[in-house]
Amino acid sequence: MTTASSTPTSAFARLLKTTAAIEPHEVKAVVLSFLYFFFLLGSYYILRPVRDAMGTIYGGGDELEILYTFTFFATFICAPIYSAFASRTKLSTFLPWVYGFFVVNILIFYGVFEAAPDNHTIAGVFFVWVSVFNMFITSVFWSFMSDIFSKTEAKRLFGFIAGGGSAGAAAGPALTALLVTQVGTNNLLLISAAGFVVVMIIIRMLETEKEKLLAGGEDVQKTTLDRKLGGNPFDGFTLLFKSPFLLSIAAFILMLTWVSTILYFQQNDLVRDAFETREARTQAFAVVDLIVNIGAIVIQLFGTGRLVSRFGITFALMLVPVVMMFAFVAIAVSPVVFVLLGVQVMRRTSEYAVSRPGREMLFTVVDQQSRYKAKNVIDTVVYRFGDLSAAWVSAGLAAMGLATSGVALFGVAVAAVWGYVALKLGRNYEAVQAGGTVGRTAAAAE
Repeated sequence: MTTASSTPTSAFARLLKTTAAIEPHEVKAVVLSFLYFFFLLGSYYILRPVRDAMGTIYGGGDELEILYTFTFFATFICAPIYSAFASRTKLSTFLPWVYGFFVVNILIFYGVFEAAPDNHTIAGVFFVWVSVFNMFITSVFWSFMSDIFSKTEAKRLFGFIAGGGSAGAAAGPALTALLVTQVGTNNLLLISAAGFVVVMIIIRMLETEKEKLLAGGEDVQKTTLDRKLGGNPFDGFTLLFKSPFLLSIAAFILMLTWVSTILYFQQNDLVRDAFETREARTQAFAVVDLIVNIGAIVIQLFGTGRLVSRFGITFALMLVPVVMMFAFVAIAVSPVVFVLLGVQVMRRTSEYAVSRPGREMLFTVVDQQSRYKAKNVIDTVVYRFGDLSAAWVSAGLAAMGLATSGVALFGVAVAAVWGYVALKLGRNYEAVQAGGTVGRTAAAAE
């Protein structure tokens, strides 16, 4: 048996142990996971500018609101279809071919765009498709991570792994900006498809590595990928509504989307008033994105694991809600664009670096069915419902004539509720962590 203490260490492994608290026997799995997330989000962020460009072909204003509505209903329909395939296909086959399915879709859209580059309807379909599929690909990634790494490992490793996604999210747009004038918009789809093929290869390697770690007696999830989940297409919804723990996670996500949307609407109004030209607005957003990406990557690689290991998951979950309570107060007192953009930097950096890895750790203590089915419903249907409902609430507040300060005070109340949900969720996780898995045990799900 190969154990952590007997695993040979290279200079690279010693460096990772010193800087990111990664044990030598975990290095290969962690590096592969980092690369998986890098290519995943890098490939998606090549598609995202293409999606936004298609949105301009479809239309703007009310027509884009229609697209967001279609996106929610499409997500609601796709969730049980995803669950049906997960029930009937071995996970070892299902996981890579989730991305294989999207590769086929990308190639189909490439052919259609070559034939009809400015078709109004096709542009709308593509916009909705990308908006739906981006939720699924990220959900599947974190489901797989929680099915490899144990709850103890997740505290140390999920932040570092998330850094791969942040790096990919920065590299994708940079590559798009560099190549779009040389290869054309349509050919970017082929580059993105190639990235997803790399993802499929990495998944196969990770599946093999999980089996090696299991055989070596390492501290990983004691589940197998060589099985079908069974059940029916609506298990994700059933598991969610039967579990108070999963419902708490759903409530956490719902409050997250509400806070983000309230801030987004305020941002649009203040930025539009503060900057006269579209170029100046674009530059302001680009600076925010740059600061967020740099800050998030540094914290994810070298700080998240240590922070969560020291202060616990309740700290990770409550950090952003508490920050946002004070941030909305600051906006109410001083509703100017630079305060709001500073708040956006704090919110997004702390969310990407600490809160997101923290909430993904929650799924390391649920059974395998819940990891792949209920989690998918939460990450897609609940998230999109939060977007949709928050947009309508924000529109209602605007119709009532509330100024930025009034909306910010409403944001304080939402953030306070979010903080309470985070506190209860963190305490429930800690109780579960001490006693095993939520609901059915992993063994019972085999």
